[in-house]
Amino acid sequence: MYFTRQRVHALTITAAMCLAAGIPAAGGADWPNYRGPTHDGISSETDWQHEWGSSGPAVLWRQSVGIGFSTTAVANGRAYTMGNIDKNTDVIFCFDADTGKELWRHSYPCPLEPKWYEGGTLSTPTVDGGNVYTLSKMGDVFCLDAATGKVIWQKQLNKDMGFKLPEWHFSSSALVVDDMLILNIGTAGLALNKKTGERIWDNGKDKCGYATPVPCEVDGQPCIIMTSEATFFGVRPTDGAKLWQFPWKTNPEVNAADPLVVDSLVFVTSGYNRGCALMKVAGGEVSKVWENKVMAMQINCPVLRDGYVYGFDEQVFKCLKRDDGAEQWRDKSLGKGSLMMSADGRLIIMSDKGELVIARADPQKFDVLARAQILPSGKCWTSPVLANGRIYARNTKGDFVCVDVSKRAD
Repeated sequence: MYFTRQRVHALTITAAMCLAAGIPAAGGADWPNYRGPTHDGISSETDWQHEWGSSGPAVLWRQSVGIGFSTTAVANGRAYTMGNIDKNTDVIFCFDADTGKELWRHSYPCPLEPKWYEGGTLSTPTVDGGNVYTLSKMGDVFCLDAATGKVIWQKQLNKDMGFKLPEWHFSSSALVVDDMLILNIGTAGLALNKKTGERIWDNGKDKCGYATPVPCEVDGQPCIIMTSEATFFGVRPTDGAKLWQFPWKTNPEVNAADPLVVDSLVFVTSGYNRGCALMKVAGGEVSKVWENKVMAMQINCPVLRDGYVYGFDEQVFKCLKRDDGAEQWRDKSLGKGSLMMSADGRLIIMSDKGELVIARADPQKFDVLARAQILPSGKCWTSPVLANGRIYARNTKGDFVCVDVSKRAD
């Protein structure tokens, strides 16, 4: 149960390789957890195509998965997601990634809990080895057999373990580090034994934020960044000890976007006109490099390429320069959408009307390469996923689609 420096270096090197332009990557790659294997929203996959013409990419399959905002985990030929049906039942779905055939589902009681939004599931399944881990908005943690859906263990974090629900409930996806399952729960994180569910460490029972734990190396030390309602923490993976922290208050208290980290620089952003900032960590102390209101990401997470950040300032898609926060350009055609990126610098964006948009990550202009309507018009705040030559996307009401963008596609 340890987080080695070598492992952090491996993650950092992999992410750096993904960000390098023009370097070929493998033709396909799994996406086993929220924000992908390098936890930055960037796929190593580059051997895919966007030249699909006016008809759009071929639809391989569609499913209905209930109300929610859970994105997709893809591993070992299976696609996993979650949704709420009948207003009081959560369902964890496992589909055959090739055909869309439902392989299994696991259901459990959970209220829809709409509050200024449609409600439903918030976190994303995490696949590790032969298991899949999920968290409900009310605090039900499940470890399931990834092939069959059989429950291996489960915990209740709110009622049984005393962790307080934030205003919009738990939304952290699980991070697996060695033998630990780490969640952004409580004051500054919770670690469970991934094999048994037993507690390893926590930092108190205060209300958490809504972002997922981000593993990284900051100030020369392996750490995991946790986001509370009003503070960002860097914690030591092995025991949860707090290494550094800085306040980041919003009104209402919603910190939902994962930070972007390079070396000792941490970029953060939050919605409700809070804006963004670049922080530098040195010697356990945090200093502000700059702060402005250029990018206030309420729901989704930004991506970084060649020193430029791409993301949604509420309902305006923008590019800013990371080193000084200067806005480079803006586009208002997408609404409040969601995004990820492939390693060759192609942005994969879902508009809030169900349109898939492929654009080049260009700090000079919003360079659209292709557009296609792949979902019925409806809120698409859930990040799309590129995995093994396919793009997976969903809207809030549960329309779930898999389209073919492989080079073998017609």
